[in-house]
Amino acid sequence: MKKQGPLRVLMVEARFYNDILDALAEGAVAALEAAGVETERLAVPGALEIPAAIRLAMAAGYDGYVALGCVIRGETSHYDIVANESARALQTLAIEHELAIGNGILTVENHAQALDRALPDRKNKGAEAAEACLTMIAIKRRFYPV
Repeated sequence: MKKQGPLRVLMVEARFYNDILDALAEGAVAALEAAGVETERLAVPGALEIPAAIRLAMAAGYDGYVALGCVIRGETSHYDIVANESARALQTLAIEHELAIGNGILTVENHAQALDRALPDRKNKGAEAAEACLTMIAIKRRFYPV
């Protein structure tokens, strides 16, 4: 049986664009703190490493995960691969392992779009990812009571 206490959420951050990730993390942390959630943070090199880090962390017994990253379109098809494969892997983890994951990996055309979506006083996608994680934790607990 799982121990009682505050929810524990792991935020996995692809620290490729630090300014964008700082903004995403600020919004996510604020949303999680407002909900009284115990939050830990883990940095990984890029968006493709986020799902693997979540899979490795599963044994630690987190209640949920927030994936934060940014993929900016470039001149090659690398954008499509990273955007599609990171989203696919997160969805596979959520479905196959019944994980509560908030996907906050931005997929944008340029740096300005990324900042607009990341900044807490703008679109605040970090907070949205944290709130999605919390919603999925609540749904999981409805069907799998602790």
